[in-house]
Amino acid sequence: MGTLYLVATPIGNLEDLSPRAARTLGEVRLIAAEDTRVTRKLLTHFHLHTPLTSYFEHNKLTKLDAILAALAEGDVALVSDAGTPAINDPGYELVKAALQAGHTICPIPGPSAPLAALAASGLPTDAFLYLGYLPRRSIERRAFLPQIEALPYTLVFLESPHRLLAALKDLEQTLGNRQIAIARELTKLHEQIWRGSISAASEYFTQNEPRGEFTLVLAGKAKVEKQKWAEDKLKIALKFGLKLGESPSVLAKRVAQESGWDRKEIYKRITALQG
Repeated sequence: MGTLYLVATPIGNLEDLSPRAARTLGEVRLIAAEDTRVTRKLLTHFHLHTPLTSYFEHNKLTKLDAILAALAEGDVALVSDAGTPAINDPGYELVKAALQAGHTICPIPGPSAPLAALAASGLPTDAFLYLGYLPRRSIERRAFLPQIEALPYTLVFLESPHRLLAALKDLEQTLGNRQIAIARELTKLHEQIWRGSISAASEYFTQNEPRGEFTLVLAGKAKVEKQKWAEDKLKIALKFGLKLGESPSVLAKRVAQESGWDRKEIYKRITALQG
């Protein structure tokens, strides 16, 4: 049984292809490539001569049997045009089918535009949500964005240059004027990471024509810290809740959410009031 290698390839700078990735691409019996022309250039640069077969969005299902047959005879590598395969590129169906057929899946880590942009964004990286490309049409974006408006996580999107300004407008109007980092042409000659508010980004890219492929890293919804109630206000609220007939547990939970006080401490005070 062969192994399916998921090989990350450069997103611009060819020096980012790791020695392990180059060795793997040279040793497998077949490379399934999103665009064989792009991958052939990469192989030629590194003096590799592994056979290629196409595997892209519009033939990914019809090519499954042929690639699984190749896996039955030896190892196969999957690559996209750039970056990590199966992340916003074809690959999920092949990985699933290979696993079901009993093959081993081996990732060869490397370049990834979303992770590179996130790491350099200056925004929190401890919790983030990658959402791929935003919907193409404004009406679809405006329907989608409210679903993520309340999320506290840093949000990562991909966007094309001709939709960037429209996307920024919808982001600001739907999610508010948050902080954003906009990365373009990462690892390439004209690499740029712009940081600031969404409104400032719209102004900048209106004056500077968007070119290249973009990754947007957007701040999550800011947490609003509630001001803790004064003790007198807390006591009045508890007495009023008891007068209305609320049970101690329900009253403690509700007032804790509203007041900023600890629920256990509130319950003790309710017990004292009842005593």
